[in-house]
Amino acid sequence: MRHTLALPALLLGLFVSTSTAQPNQVSLPEIALTGVPFEVAFTGVVPDSSGVAVVSVTAGSVKVDGQAVDGSAGVRVTLDEWGMSDVAAFVNGQQVASKEVRVIPGWFSILPAFVAIALALVFRQVVPSIFLGILVGGWLTYGGTLPGLWYGTLDTVQVYVVGAMTDGSHVAIILFSLMIGGMVGIISANGGTLGIVRHVVRWAKSPNRGQLAASFLGIAIFFDDYANTLIVGNTMRPVTDRLRISREKLAYIVDSTAAPVAAIALVTTWIGFEIGLIDSAVKDIDAYSESAYSIFLNSIGYSYYPLLAIFFVLLVAATGRDFGPMLRAETRARTKGLVSAVGSHTGESVEEAGPLKPRPDAPLRATNAVVPVVVLVFGTLIGIYVTGVQATGAGAGLRDIIGAGDSYKALVWASLFGVLAAAFLSLVQRLLTLEQIVEAWYAGLKSMMLAIIILVLAWSLSNVDTVLQTGPYLVSILGDTLPAEWLPALVFVLSALTAFATGTSWGVMGIVMPLVVPVAWAVMEIQGMTTSHPADYHILYSSVSAVLAGAVWGDHCSPISDTTILSSMASGCDHIDHVRTQLPYAVAVGLVGLVFGTIPAAYGLPWWLCLLVGIGVLTVGLRFLGTKQDAFDPDNPPASTPQAA
Repeated sequence: MRHTLALPALLLGLFVSTSTAQPNQVSLPEIALTGVPFEVAFTGVVPDSSGVAVVSVTAGSVKVDGQAVDGSAGVRVTLDEWGMSDVAAFVNGQQVASKEVRVIPGWFSILPAFVAIALALVFRQVVPSIFLGILVGGWLTYGGTLPGLWYGTLDTVQVYVVGAMTDGSHVAIILFSLMIGGMVGIISANGGTLGIVRHVVRWAKSPNRGQLAASFLGIAIFFDDYANTLIVGNTMRPVTDRLRISREKLAYIVDSTAAPVAAIALVTTWIGFEIGLIDSAVKDIDAYSESAYSIFLNSIGYSYYPLLAIFFVLLVAATGRDFGPMLRAETRARTKGLVSAVGSHTGESVEEAGPLKPRPDAPLRATNAVVPVVVLVFGTLIGIYVTGVQATGAGAGLRDIIGAGDSYKALVWASLFGVLAAAFLSLVQRLLTLEQIVEAWYAGLKSMMLAIIILVLAWSLSNVDTVLQTGPYLVSILGDTLPAEWLPALVFVLSALTAFATGTSWGVMGIVMPLVVPVAWAVMEIQGMTTSHPADYHILYSSVSAVLAGAVWGDHCSPISDTTILSSMASGCDHIDHVRTQLPYAVAVGLVGLVFGTIPAAYGLPWWLCLLVGIGVLTVGLRFLGTKQDAFDPDNPPASTPQAA
């Protein structure tokens, strides 16, 4: 998930509720965690004749003083008593505000995510698991009291679900997903999808080639992880079904060539966000003048998890070797023709829905599917460019323009034109009537509904985590234990844990990056590494990359991540089956990247050498741990046929 936690209210990683700026007003959080500092922000403070006002906060036995210049100030307060605490704010000795703040134990903040993840993995029912996680979170916002259980239950839908669905970017993703489903429905009904299958299988005549085709397509659509996931999954699913490649394997390929590619490619929708965070973090370091984009470029080599994740996808596809739950899924698909497990919850795949089946005499023309997909892809790129120019001006560089582009607006535009292109081709060739087009569009849309429900619930749980300050809590318990050479490794683990618990990679970057960059620079100053030679800045570059890599790794492993859910949805795979089969692969690659990449690189080993070692370890490990599937000829299959159980 990219953006839910990355809010301006997360000042220094601390959630602060906002209010209308008026003279002598103060903003306090609704909830504070024991032992975790929070910000009390003054706005409209009137300085004295010297231009400075004395501000202070009193909460129980705690008193903190500060100064306000030019009418604003922020005082950090830490409370340790569980319960309701009265916080009084003073300016120049006079009380300007008083408010009760609910103080809860810090470990409360991780319970909702823990409940949702544990129940989902144990019972393999993601909808009730996430819903119970939201309910628990709503209850804890009222201090875990008996009356709070009632009010928290009411807030589950009225506050958190409604809040998730009224977020503009969330609505854009929902519309884009539904329109993609509708477009796929039309190109399936007009025979275009089967036309693509017929052409692709001329080259992809084996499961290995089919996996490689999906992997290369995933790398080619590098500019946005959402577009990558939905386009590759929906386009390749009929091909992989025919080749008896499990839906779990397709979901893994889709997931591991989405965020890892978008996170490190030079021109993507991620880059503007990442560079913006780096720029704001280094802005206050007077002795450091390197540009944010230069820091990002230098950090790419240290992004071991994204780089190794892409390599491992290609390695698995090329060798045909698998291990763990993925091996069992692939064996089931090859031997029994079951591309999905019996009893799995995949929803109705678009190619199986009645209105989507092409007429028996319909021509199977691949262009009827390729043209709408090309319109979708280039429409997204053009939309990102146009919105980027609007934000930066035509004179800006291409990287700046793409980074500043509005990907959500571009995706909605592109999906609309994709649907119109599919409908137009169907009408002018008289492949479908207008009524049949609407039926096919609606059938494709319906196939997305279960995943949309899961997606909305995941966003709602992330909103709960924001209120309970899950990210700041994890930062607070690990933030003071960051020694020198172990700084990047611990940042990687911290980012991964936060992303796993919250299901958001962009939110984690928004929380952790502003803290990590100053800490890394301070460590370098202590060790005398702040020279003018960039080669001495490996601690900083590695720490910046560790935030990104750890966030992507945790996001990949989390069952409540929206990109993980989208991968399941686009691939027609049961969500929990996707999580269970991908988890061992993601953990293996993450550990190799940490042990053989991040840690030795922090001690000064060249980044490229660490990357080569990691590649070698993964190659040897898959050779000995993985099992190769028996050869399968789709033109002469056994008696059973591929099906989604």
